[in-house]
Amino acid sequence: MQIIDLRSDTVTKPCKEMLSAMMNAELGDDVFNEDPTTNELEKYVADLFGKEAALFCPSGTMTNQIAIKVHTQAGDELLCDVNSHIYNYEGGGISFNSGVQAKLITGNEGRLSAELIEPCINGNFDWLSNTSLVCLENTVNRAGGSYYSSHQIKPIYDLCQAQGLKLHLDGARIFNALIESNDSPKQIGQYFDSISVCLSKGLGAPVGSLLLGKKEFIKKARRIRKVFGGGMRQSGILAAAGLFALKNNVQRLKEDHLRAKALEKILLTMPYVDTVLPVYTNIIIFNLKKDKISGLDFEKKLLDEHIRISSFGKQTIRMVTHLNFTEEMLIKTIEILNKII
Repeated sequence: MQIIDLRSDTVTKPCKEMLSAMMNAELGDDVFNEDPTTNELEKYVADLFGKEAALFCPSGTMTNQIAIKVHTQAGDELLCDVNSHIYNYEGGGISFNSGVQAKLITGNEGRLSAELIEPCINGNFDWLSNTSLVCLENTVNRAGGSYYSSHQIKPIYDLCQAQGLKLHLDGARIFNALIESNDSPKQIGQYFDSISVCLSKGLGAPVGSLLLGKKEFIKKARRIRKVFGGGMRQSGILAAAGLFALKNNVQRLKEDHLRAKALEKILLTMPYVDTVLPVYTNIIIFNLKKDKISGLDFEKKLLDEHIRISSFGKQTIRMVTHLNFTEEMLIKTIEILNKII
């Protein structure tokens, strides 16, 4: 029986062409900077976003945590939205890895603005932590895939420049955002001191993220990657998958967004659904009515129909569309949603 997996866009599997690229990749030792495929991937993505250099890492959590470590000193404070992945889903790494505390800001659907950030910047007093870094997420996972466009980011960049703060982008689903905003990677890239670009979500690569920035920043980041245990030796096998994904799977992200909108449309009509967050990209988050069905029962009913979803709370459900979620699967899922109760 076919499983329809909507838990995340991280569940995608490499296609035959991607596997072929991986098996035929030219390899070397990346810890010695001698893996030609990894070097090619790093240059490709750095050039794409208009950055000087890039560093290939096993995960987006690692790229984010390296960036925080390089940009800050122990005792500093960073600013991020209350929904941020770096705060909620990276194992307390902000404090554990860098000795930094996070000041949480409640943004607009997960998005911050210069007006929200400015009053949260600490003054230069001995008894206050030093505000040194602002972190944005694009798209915002916990806020239903909302995204920033370049015109929303520029005022934040201007504020950070004026206040001497570094600006980091957790670009976990940056290409989903770019597809909707019609910005180019370079339009976004110009505003950030560092960018994390994930390959293992909607783009369909099995593993990997890149950290982008200036050459000196990446030199420091490379050392921290080693400290974190991220040197991967013949990483070209994985880098080849990333190159294939970037060259073949970016534009098709729009299909995922359209299917997510179709699920949003049907969920808004279901008697057991209380609210649905606006769907902007490929993430659907909705709340179930307590008097109709529990989150656990809803999850079980779908699993009985071979559909997997994620629980985001007692009554909150998340679904994520991706390249292995086909039109036929969409039709089947809508059919099952219609007969839950």
